[in-house]
Amino acid sequence: MKRIKNDVEKDSVEHEENKIKKEIFANTSFEETRVAILENSKLAELFWERRGSTNIVGNIYKGVVDNVLPGISSAFINIGLSKNAYIYITDVTGSSQENNIERLLKKGQKVMVQVTKDSIGTKGMKVTMDISLPGRYLVFTPNQDFVGVSKSIENYEEKKRLTEIIRKIATNNKFEGRGCIVRTEAEGATETDLEREIKYLMRTWESIMKRFESSSPTGLLHSDMGLTLQVARDILSEDVSIYMLDNREEYYNVVDFVSKISPELKDRVKFYNHKTPIFEAFGVEKEIEELRKIRVSLSSGGSIVIQEAESLCAIDVNTGRFTGSKSQEETVTQTNIEAAQEIARQLRLRNIGGIIVIDFIDMKRASNRYKVVHVLEKALKRDRAKIRILPITRLGLVEMTRERKRESTVSLLTEECPECHGSGRVLSSESIRIKIQREIEHLTMGRPGGNLRVVVNPMLLDLLKKKQNLIEKNVHRSVKITSDPQLTWEDYRIILE
Repeated sequence: MKRIKNDVEKDSVEHEENKIKKEIFANTSFEETRVAILENSKLAELFWERRGSTNIVGNIYKGVVDNVLPGISSAFINIGLSKNAYIYITDVTGSSQENNIERLLKKGQKVMVQVTKDSIGTKGMKVTMDISLPGRYLVFTPNQDFVGVSKSIENYEEKKRLTEIIRKIATNNKFEGRGCIVRTEAEGATETDLEREIKYLMRTWESIMKRFESSSPTGLLHSDMGLTLQVARDILSEDVSIYMLDNREEYYNVVDFVSKISPELKDRVKFYNHKTPIFEAFGVEKEIEELRKIRVSLSSGGSIVIQEAESLCAIDVNTGRFTGSKSQEETVTQTNIEAAQEIARQLRLRNIGGIIVIDFIDMKRASNRYKVVHVLEKALKRDRAKIRILPITRLGLVEMTRERKRESTVSLLTEECPECHGSGRVLSSESIRIKIQREIEHLTMGRPGGNLRVVVNPMLLDLLKKKQNLIEKNVHRSVKITSDPQLTWEDYRIILE
């Protein structure tokens, strides 16, 4: 499908950004799927899905209002999970003209809600009654009477063409009274493409409504597709040169899906079938290991230090050994500009959300402070999360907020260290187990039979023994697990016997 060229002229820097080489690599092993997005061969974004902790963002549930709290304009809703979900008044359908949540929701009322933010820390999941069903080209919003077009489509004629097509389809398919948002990927799409997707999304919505009417008081009505298919739907585009998967079943699923929604991209989906693990082959595994470090080095010799808390993150910029060749002001500004670009990357990569405070090195000139903020804003444009940046202060502080629908990557990878009582972070026991299994798979090249001995830290012994049957099933070998007090929490030995 040919893209319609944008009539809006762009400066040379933006033109260079459009030339970013994007690649997607997916690794599926045992109980987790990881998807890495690389930009110019450098890890830019990471998605994670573990079978034991399925992502529920986007899922639609039938729930019962458990408690209404007018003092904070919120309500708690039982959706059949271990924690109640919470909803704010602005996420209740029809609340735009009403500021009293008690008039909108009653205890015991049955409602349909969609998860917009997963449970993070001690907080339950956040839900909305404004349901949306995403497709390749459109997001169907059955409770809205509004057609919107992505701001990323800048060409006026193309926006007008898409709007007219949607209105025509709405009339022909009795779509009136419902809404949709036209996604960036719809640029250049044909009327047939859009009508086919609208019909599919409308059928999906009708089946959800039927399940709502006939199902029990609480429970799942609709779940979003798996991670590899979500990436194919939301990220795979003409800007992506390759989408490579190392799991044959996932590969065929993605090929089948892409063949239906974007057949012109089918040839970009490839199967990886080599001895070296895919994340090691493309340098992703090494970069993932770096995510647990709080200090990130800059190429100039400076660094940034990232300190995460549950809902706040502080980032400090340091010059380090970089002294520059000109004035101190220019040296500091150059370091801050480099730091701004790296901070934007790290926020995406680590999925850091909530309130973020960046302490740039002090700059005397206001023009330099504005220059640094401009670089930060420009670098954050590639971030799909909603972001709000406040003006930089005289002391070089920048406050911003970043939307986060799921827990951060560091929270997923690590847990409080039993050796340092929470002052640092280490790999979780589950991550270590999966890592051991992955290494055994690599050492044995997947061949079954034979015996293995795994030696771990004593504190891990009982935890791994509880999963011994699962480990043996995954590696197709008999495994004996022993301990060595000389080993630290993350150290282990694998011995072929």
